[in-house]
This record gives sequence, C-alpha cells and structure tokens, in this order.
Amino acid sequence: MELTADNLTEACELVYNQMQPTSQIAWPQLSQQLGCEVWVKHENHAPTGSFKVRGGITFINWVRQTYPKARGICTATRGNHGQSQARAARAFGLEAKIFVPHGNSVEKNAAMRAYGADLIEFGEDFDTAKEEAFRVAAEEDLVTVPPFHGELVRGVATYGFELLSAAPDLDTIYVPIGCGSGICGTILARDALGLTTEIVGVVSSAAQTAKLSVDAGRMVETNSCETFADGVAVRVPVPEAVEIFGRGAERIVTVSDEEIAEAIRVYFRGTHNLSEGAGAASLAALMQECVLMQNRKVAVILSGGNIDTEWYLDVLGGGVPRI
Repeated sequence: MELTADNLTEACELVYNQMQPTSQIAWPQLSQQLGCEVWVKHENHAPTGSFKVRGGITFINWVRQTYPKARGICTATRGNHGQSQARAARAFGLEAKIFVPHGNSVEKNAAMRAYGADLIEFGEDFDTAKEEAFRVAAEEDLVTVPPFHGELVRGVATYGFELLSAAPDLDTIYVPIGCGSGICGTILARDALGLTTEIVGVVSSAAQTAKLSVDAGRMVETNSCETFADGVAVRVPVPEAVEIFGRGAERIVTVSDEEIAEAIRVYFRGTHNLSEGAGAASLAALMQECVLMQNRKVAVILSGGNIDTEWYLDVLGGGVPRI
C-alpha cells in the first residue's frame, strides 16, 4: 500500500468537513524531564477523543460510494474505533452494529451508544468479538468494517501528514500499535512527504503480537493480551499492517503497564492532558529510551484520552489498573 501527497490532501479535505486538525505542541516540561525536544500530537483533542475518528470519516464515505444501497455496518472494537464508525455511519443514516468483549470499558461503551451504536458484548477479548462481528455482518448483509483497511489507513494517516507537515525536521516519532492503522498511516505519510524520520512502534509487554510477528518474519498470535491499555490489546496480527510497519518502522519497543501508568501521570503533571493507556504508550517508550534520544527532536502520538474514571483515579493515585 502506498499513499501520495495528493491522496492525503484529498483525505484531509474529507476529514476537515467534520473536524479541525489537531495540535502538535512542544511541551517544555516534558523536554526538560527527558532531555530532548518533545512534541505531542494531540489526537486526544479530536472528536471522540481519539485518532480513530479520522478513519471513520474516510471509510464511511467509501462505503456510501461503493455500497450505495447498504443499510449499515458491523465491526468490533475496544471503543475508539467503534465510536468513530458509529459517529460517521449515523451521520449518513446508516445502522452501526458494534461488538465489544465482555468487561469492555464502561465509559467507552456509553460513548458508542451515545453515537447511535447498537452495542453487543461478546467473547473475552477483541479478537473473539471480531470473529463474531464478521459472522453477523455476513448473516445480516451489513458492510464489514475490518480493523485494517486502505480507507481507514488513509483517514488515519492525515494526523501523520499534519504532524510531519508542521515539523518536517522531526528525528523520531513514537506510535502505539494495536491492529496497526496508526503506525502504518504515519509511515505512509512520512514516505509520501519524502522524509527520513524514524518511526518507532510501541506495544504492551502483555500484547506483543506485532513485535513477535516482525521479529519472527511470520504471523505470531498470542494466547492473551491482558493490559489496561485496551487500544493495543490485540492477540492476532493483521498481515497487511505487519508488512508495512515491518519494513517501515525503525524498531518496536515493549512497555509494561507500570510504565504506561507512569506516562499517564507524566502527561498530567507536564501538560495537564488526559491520556488513556494506549494513548500514553508512546510517551512510556520515549521515557524508556530517553538516553538514546538525548538532544533530538522527538514526537509522541497521544492517540486517545478515553480512560474510565475509576482507572484514571487509580493511576493518578500511583496505582496500575488490573484486568
């Protein structure tokens, strides 16, 4: 998969019909603490509080053009993807059937319902819910929304396009990896702009399917993915995504839930921004590698701010939410 600057400019035009570009801010307290110039791409300020909203806009636009008689879409999520799809689908008068695993974020579930989703709980994790969503989509003649698709990636890539257009001299960008649309969009935006910025992927130490697959040179599933960073809690790799970030990322770093929780606290102390677990994973990786990044110009993607209240209070009190 490749994107050109023209592809991304067209995607931006679609996205900006429904939202404004998000800010990229160099935060002095983060820079002082970590010894490098730290920029934060604030996808937590996007509608739905996550970068996923961008892919929802471009994907549903594609659905309307490709399946003009479609009555709705069906997908699986841990929350942010589901919000984006429900929001965009309902805006076009489409049904949105969204599957989540049992025990999913209470507040993300509430947000999806508020955007008009028909929410169904199924299975113990995202990948099990995804299998059911695909089955139901075929049975009920709904358009399946996979976790990775060219139009999702094109929409998501607009945040990388914004960031790298505003700061083309960045040395490194840290990006969390769930199913892979975010890191793939960032890599493709970098390549479209002809830049050499290093892209570093970040996974949870409890959900390493992306890293294991790249290291092994083949798709490696894991048996579990028990992390409070639900946006990266994936057991089954997406081959199309692995192929892109396997060759386009400089490396993939693992971070623990303890490191993620500390990064959430650092975001609050240093910027007074709210971050969910997956949203803080990039900063956790930079904190781990701060000696390597000394005196460099570095960006982290704050990919989402949708953390349940009880978990956030636990983290700010010095704890780590347990699954």
